[in-house]
Amino acid sequence: MNGYNFTLSGAPLVAMSSGALWWPEQDLLVVSDLHLGKSERIARRGGASLPPYDTRDTLTRLAADLALSHARTVICLGDSFDDLDAAHALPSEERQWIFRLQAGRRWVWIEGNHDPGPIGFDGAHLAELPLAPLTFRHIAQDGASGEVSGHYHPKASLSLGGRNVTRPAFLIDSNRIILPAYGTYTGGLQTQAPILSALMRPEAIAVLTGGTPTAIPMPR
Repeated sequence: MNGYNFTLSGAPLVAMSSGALWWPEQDLLVVSDLHLGKSERIARRGGASLPPYDTRDTLTRLAADLALSHARTVICLGDSFDDLDAAHALPSEERQWIFRLQAGRRWVWIEGNHDPGPIGFDGAHLAELPLAPLTFRHIAQDGASGEVSGHYHPKASLSLGGRNVTRPAFLIDSNRIILPAYGTYTGGLQTQAPILSALMRPEAIAVLTGGTPTAIPMPR
């Protein structure tokens, strides 16, 4: 599997090039910030008209990661839908696609700030999930250890072949990992942002997604 291997609180993990996190010992795949239905939500609120293909593109990539990993458990770390109305407004074809992906798997929806409540899909709906030695939640908490979260959509830049490249990135230190946004049409927060610098320890690295994941010292 194409990814960056590391450990957090003794758990061996893989930061995948797609932005998903793989825990081999648990057959567990983690994705964060899918923001399904974002184009519909923007149009509903009078924003710019975007091509309505974001949900299909995100689900296509998720289906590929599930086929690659054969995951038995999936954790969605919150903001899986762009808002609660977007969850209910998904076309029938896309709703059925999600149900097919869930079939035969344990599926956990962690509540996010965009989708803080039941969303009408199968699976467990939780504020957070402790699964020793790790804890899965949407937003990182000060003082946490063994924490896996999302929310901030981190991205980082590096120079490749004389040009500057910016990509979504995992942020990893000895206490926590913050996942990049998995969804199409999701923006990002540069790692130099004060909130990310405050959360991550001095030794933190950024693992850039796409192609072969690339680990660099977290830009600050």
